[in-house]
Amino acid sequence: MTSPQVWDLYAIKYATMQERTRRDNFMVSDPHDDAPMPIDYFVWAAVSPEQTIVIDTGFDAEEATSRGRTLQRSVTEGLAMVEIEAASVADVIVTHLHYDHIGGHAEFPAAQFHLQESEMQYATGPHMCTHTLNHSFTVGHITDMVRHVFEGRVTFYDGASEIAPGITVHHVGGHTMGLQFVRVLTRRGWVVVASDTTHFYENMERIAPFPIVYNVGDMVRGYAALRAQADTEAHIVPGHDPLVLDRYPAPDARLEGVVVRLDVAPK
Repeated sequence: MTSPQVWDLYAIKYATMQERTRRDNFMVSDPHDDAPMPIDYFVWAAVSPEQTIVIDTGFDAEEATSRGRTLQRSVTEGLAMVEIEAASVADVIVTHLHYDHIGGHAEFPAAQFHLQESEMQYATGPHMCTHTLNHSFTVGHITDMVRHVFEGRVTFYDGASEIAPGITVHHVGGHTMGLQFVRVLTRRGWVVVASDTTHFYENMERIAPFPIVYNVGDMVRGYAALRAQADTEAHIVPGHDPLVLDRYPAPDARLEGVVVRLDVAPK
């Protein structure tokens, strides 16, 4: 591996679902637990003087309508808030191919997509023959990614790999067959962008799996993998928890509630 680069790191909220309850977010839960537990949707961006790498692409207005989510801004608009032009981004890490992580791929026409081999296998293979596993995928997103493969715009990985100096991906599976998380070297040390390895802090802290799952054992082992790659547990950033916006500071006052910096210590 080459000498690492220190990156600025942002989480950018683009959508939400306020109506979600606690029983929706844990595999084993009280079926009568109707306490509110909203879910937020983020993309992430790692920025150095030489390069910008975006992690995941979110979803668009059509997807939001069909799935009952509230789109608050497009991913392009969110990235523009931190002076990133989506159309010019050269590299996008795709943690997995669920609709809310790949649905905005068309907003990145210049990008190379970085994906685990097993995720493409999962999304195009026999597991997609049942709604139980295919309901979080959108057919058009997957067929578009297959086209990108033939266009030479997808780089595949099999396990852990370096994407750029100071940025590595780590395959864990669990939520999907090919789920990967991203480790980023920042000014405060190694931060792990968990994506859906842990949707909420509580999934990881209580070892309480999220109910959309390909392999429960891999999901549970994924929590330990996050801890092994982060400097401390406080360096792990879950994929959908509104608490991320409470725990980390915004770059400036105008971005409160939308963008936070993950390369500085929590509040």
